[in-house]
Amino acid sequence: MTDYAAHGSLLNTGIGAAGSEGSLLIQKKIYDTLIEAVMKKLIGRQLAAFVIGPSGIPGSSVDINLVTPDSMRVYMVAEGAAIPLDAPDYTSFNLKPVKYAVRILATKEMLEDGKWNLMEHALKVAGREFAENEDNLIIADALDNANSNHTGGSTAAISDITTAMLTLENADYTPTDILCGYEFFNDLRNIDTFVEANKLGTREMIETGYVGIYFGLKFWQFSTNVAPSTTYAKYAYVIDRNHAFVMAEKRPITVENYDDTAFDMSGAVVTQRIKVRQLRAKAIYKIITS
Repeated sequence: MTDYAAHGSLLNTGIGAAGSEGSLLIQKKIYDTLIEAVMKKLIGRQLAAFVIGPSGIPGSSVDINLVTPDSMRVYMVAEGAAIPLDAPDYTSFNLKPVKYAVRILATKEMLEDGKWNLMEHALKVAGREFAENEDNLIIADALDNANSNHTGGSTAAISDITTAMLTLENADYTPTDILCGYEFFNDLRNIDTFVEANKLGTREMIETGYVGIYFGLKFWQFSTNVAPSTTYAKYAYVIDRNHAFVMAEKRPITVENYDDTAFDMSGAVVTQRIKVRQLRAKAIYKIITS
């Protein structure tokens, strides 16, 4: 039997049920303007060292091979002496994409009588949710597995950031970006150095998590409501974007429409197969404030 009460069904919100609640989205009962949910600030795959697409994953997973830093050297050799043999060492790890999905379902009457295209809008919201899920994976599966971390005081300080930068530089990485939770970034807003460096907001700052540049770092905010928990609001991550994390996407976000003729309903299934992992842990430094 088809489960039309499952999570993700437009019916699950009371739409299409008997009574006045059931006619919420019917044209005679609705406002002309649809009030969208608040858009969360997202970081996204733009900071990934690289993204492996379906063509780069011939099976269900892909092996990533890494050269071990400083595993090969050159030698001073005396005249006529044998030249020493050496070669770099390698390590590897496996990335196996995981499937994420949601199902959307609506009666034909809802689609015919709705003030707007219900299925189209539901798919738009689903796409946004998949983007938020990617940010969650980036934070939980990659950034949070940093090789080094530092617990600062009750508020963020410039010394927290410079310590993180120095740690990356000591490992021969170049700090390029810092990703800040809301509370961490709010502490920075109260430091005169940062206020003077970038007093004016930009359209990019308003529309994305990008904030500005200081110490050569690009500053980004991420939404606490996208992160694994609210405690991440106090966290920040300094990274070398060329080495920090990698994404493997076996199936990009895919929409498949279907009809259930017996129940006069239409639906859509949205799926994605993706995996995120830190590439080199020493290219990530985690700062925690209390």
